[in-house]
Amino acid sequence: MSDKAFMARALQLAELGLYSTHPNPRVGCVLVQDGRIIGEGWHQQAGTPHAEVHAIRAASAHASGATAYVTLEPCSHQGRTPPCAQALLDAGIARVVVAMQDPNPQVSGRGLELLRSRGVEVCVLEGALAEQAQALNAGFVKRMRSGLPRVTAKLAMSLDGRTAMASGESQWITGPAARADVQRLRARSSVVVSGADTVLLDNARLTVRGEQLELPEPQKTLALQRSPMRVLVDSRQRVPFDAPFYQADNAWLATLQQPAQALPAGAALMLLPQANGHIDLLALLRRLADQHEANEVLVEAGARLCGAFLQAGLLDELVIYIAPKLLGSDARPLLNLPLVQMAQALDLQIDEVRAVGEDWRLSCRLKNA
Repeated sequence: MSDKAFMARALQLAELGLYSTHPNPRVGCVLVQDGRIIGEGWHQQAGTPHAEVHAIRAASAHASGATAYVTLEPCSHQGRTPPCAQALLDAGIARVVVAMQDPNPQVSGRGLELLRSRGVEVCVLEGALAEQAQALNAGFVKRMRSGLPRVTAKLAMSLDGRTAMASGESQWITGPAARADVQRLRARSSVVVSGADTVLLDNARLTVRGEQLELPEPQKTLALQRSPMRVLVDSRQRVPFDAPFYQADNAWLATLQQPAQALPAGAALMLLPQANGHIDLLALLRRLADQHEANEVLVEAGARLCGAFLQAGLLDELVIYIAPKLLGSDARPLLNLPLVQMAQALDLQIDEVRAVGEDWRLSCRLKNA
């Protein structure tokens, strides 16, 4: 097998941590001796051993002289766990192949330089595998490079582009398979953001529902051990504190001023500046990245808040579920966008279209964003 084949396996392992490694990146490691895999590992949760350590333990004494294939540059600094570059040196690894350099300024080439300085042969791959490694940790990479999380808006609409009846009734536009897919989106996110309209109309909690989360083990168990932060953007504090949203763990109110009454037990407050009379969404994202180490933010909101994120240029991706239904001309639109001329139209690039049960899922982004 070639370097590419072994790295492809390491990427498969890294993907097992898709739902559980926040705020850390997803990393896989494969150890190879004489063309044969002797140890594998993947990072499961922050504060637990990294992928390299799991692979070294699996290989035991056979690790000396082996080649390590790691999807991300081994860390060289002491965090909640010891540095992985040193662990590879201690195990006697002779060659290290990585898919990408770590964008974390605390690492950023230092791990590779440490290995080289101790006589280890180091190879950094390019091309498709490097792109896969970047995509697997797109949120982590963006936070390290820009100080902002990667933001995805989840939307559901009828075939005629409507999200709810005029009354606000929207349950359910999409079918069970699409709703299960949304649970996976929530589970992989660091933060789920919503607005007052959605929480009030749907009595939404926006938690990860274990009974609907369709994942193999151990990913499901690991995912349910971590509760994504849930943030309600409510500048006018319209949602009462006895609403279901506040009755679940890790609930945050993002608003402009101190509430007149105390928040419910377990809920927390995030005071933010205003921009044009509304909460400054860029300030919100910076706060989530800086103080809460958020890599991936999922916006599950109505036409106004999703439209505001889009108009501000803060969305990296739109995931739109399309149901084979017609809700009619009086139903609510997908997004509030004050566009009046064709020249103002926003061009999207569709990256993926696939069936999800009886519905369709589109993954797209603004062109030239």
